[in-house]
Amino acid sequence: MYTNGRKLFPIKVKKRRDPVPLTDFVVILINIMYQHPKVETTHTDSLSPTNLVMEVLKTLCDRTECAVECLYQIPVIETLLTPIITLLKGKPAKLNSLESALTHVADTLARIATTERGLSLLLYDRNLVSVEGESISAAHVIVQFTQRLLAKELHVFHEREMSPAVSGAFIFVCRQMYNTCEGLQVLRPYSLHECIAKAWRTKTSMATHFLPPQTSSVSERVPTPVPGAPPTLVSQELQSMEAWEEVLLDNLLNFAATPKGLLLLQQTGAINECVTYMFSRFTKKLQVSRCEKFGYGVMVTQVAATAPGIVALQSSGFVQTIVVELWTALECGREDVRMVHPKSTPMDPIDRSCIKDLMDRLIVINSDAKIHSLFNYEQSHTFGLRLLSVLCCNLDTFLLLESQYNLTELLLQAQKDNVTEPTSGEGEFIIDGLSVERNHILVRICAVGGPSERRLPPRALQKGEDPYPWPVVCMFPLPKDYILNVPKTLRTKQVLTDLLEMVVLHLSSSSTDCFFPPAEYKVGDHSVKTRSLTSVEQIGVGISLRYGKFLKLLREDSEQDLCLLLKHCQEFLSQQQVKVPCDICILLLTRTMTGDSLTQVSAYFQGGYPGHDWFASTVFLFMHGDVGRSLSLLLRFSRLLPSAFLWPPRLHSSVSF
Repeated sequence: MYTNGRKLFPIKVKKRRDPVPLTDFVVILINIMYQHPKVETTHTDSLSPTNLVMEVLKTLCDRTECAVECLYQIPVIETLLTPIITLLKGKPAKLNSLESALTHVADTLARIATTERGLSLLLYDRNLVSVEGESISAAHVIVQFTQRLLAKELHVFHEREMSPAVSGAFIFVCRQMYNTCEGLQVLRPYSLHECIAKAWRTKTSMATHFLPPQTSSVSERVPTPVPGAPPTLVSQELQSMEAWEEVLLDNLLNFAATPKGLLLLQQTGAINECVTYMFSRFTKKLQVSRCEKFGYGVMVTQVAATAPGIVALQSSGFVQTIVVELWTALECGREDVRMVHPKSTPMDPIDRSCIKDLMDRLIVINSDAKIHSLFNYEQSHTFGLRLLSVLCCNLDTFLLLESQYNLTELLLQAQKDNVTEPTSGEGEFIIDGLSVERNHILVRICAVGGPSERRLPPRALQKGEDPYPWPVVCMFPLPKDYILNVPKTLRTKQVLTDLLEMVVLHLSSSSTDCFFPPAEYKVGDHSVKTRSLTSVEQIGVGISLRYGKFLKLLREDSEQDLCLLLKHCQEFLSQQQVKVPCDICILLLTRTMTGDSLTQVSAYFQGGYPGHDWFASTVFLFMHGDVGRSLSLLLRFSRLLPSAFLWPPRLHSSVSF
């Protein structure tokens, strides 16, 4: 495990002609573990051969440089997988204690899979020979063995019941692989999520034979132990089932570590049970696993990105607990100094009123009464502004909030009021945490573009004589300090525009490349001018025009042309939308969590797209504000399958899907 120690290899040994290299020495240690796998329960445990070998392997795994030289070698991986391949071939493995040795092998493989280098070795080095005689990687051998364990298809184990600990250990190895995108891609053909879900359902159904069916959760099936009474056979069996069910749920839950894995978890139909299990561990502040030091934040974020995940989080109580803990942290302080208990926001159900309450109490603080209602005004308002900054990263979310709360004017007014002479509106600006946060948001929402087009101010004060050298935004347009050099219009932009038109024209002219029926649209400008744009669309038009002028793609009088294009798109898309019957709207209403009225739900499905058409606006910029070319391109593009993915209004209530 030390650099100088590894330099001693290869070592000359008596009764051996060739020196022993480092890799061979590690192989010898593993073979010792195979021949002496039993772990003693006496005080001499630390001196048992198995424990000594496992301690060495664990230490090597924990040190990257050591692991690369000692463990991440093909002969070592082959030695670890030798008994597994033998069992897959239906032959007995030469092990002194089968279960103990397999558990140690799985533990070592799991530690190897936790590192990037080790994971790559298991996934891609195809130096092993499968049962069919093909060259495969270690990952394929491991997942095949895990499948056979779960299905109890290994003939060697037919004589006796294999301990669930062995199956759980190898599932955990697979888990270290499938909780990454690369590993999930390799293991995907084996449908391991279905195997684990099937084993979980089988074990759950078996447990119902012991107790009445009204006991739904795993822990409810285990009877309360009586002090002094010996454990019954049924109690021991139920405890074993409970532990095994939790292992299976835990490993199913970890599919949610990646977006594709979350989809597979949803397909098993066990997402509600997995989220409930995660919530129970979260409330007990338990670690995710022995190989992961952090909590469930990543998985909660992944689960919350989908509609079924949100439903599962809500039904498990996760959302309510997080919001209550957040409110407690902001407004209640530490447990030992808490004197007042402010009333928390009602969480049943989570609907738009809660969002409005959150905006009103933490973000839109525009009166003394709202300030005095908070116990920790600066801390709570800072959190609200940070949350607003995250929300405004999505343009659609910003348009909705801006149309409902007039955020821009609210933030500008707050900056103007934050001066040394607030009554007269004069004096110097007060630089504090709130004004710095507001400044960051104002630049973010006004200057659209990437890092090469705008300069976002920092969100913290700097050390030195001038802690905040950035100008405070109190009116528009933005100071030039936040705008980078305007890019020059290049001839290549026109070439790309012409190329785009040619490609779309070519594809839309071929029936084999068209996915949607041809668009027959012949409506004059005078017919669509009677249409009106919503407040959300009007704000979106302003942002699009401002960005187009910044790029020098649009003229100053392009507003009417962009509005005309959007109205044409509305008219064209409305001809391809289906009207949802009222009875279906009622069904949808009963399934929603927001508590919207029937009129709102019906209007959503029977009306136009509720957001701004960013795709049409982008095409308008591409065509330098030419309405005719933009509309012609959109009509042709609507026939192609990519329009379903790149143009969200295209499929809104569409008759095509």
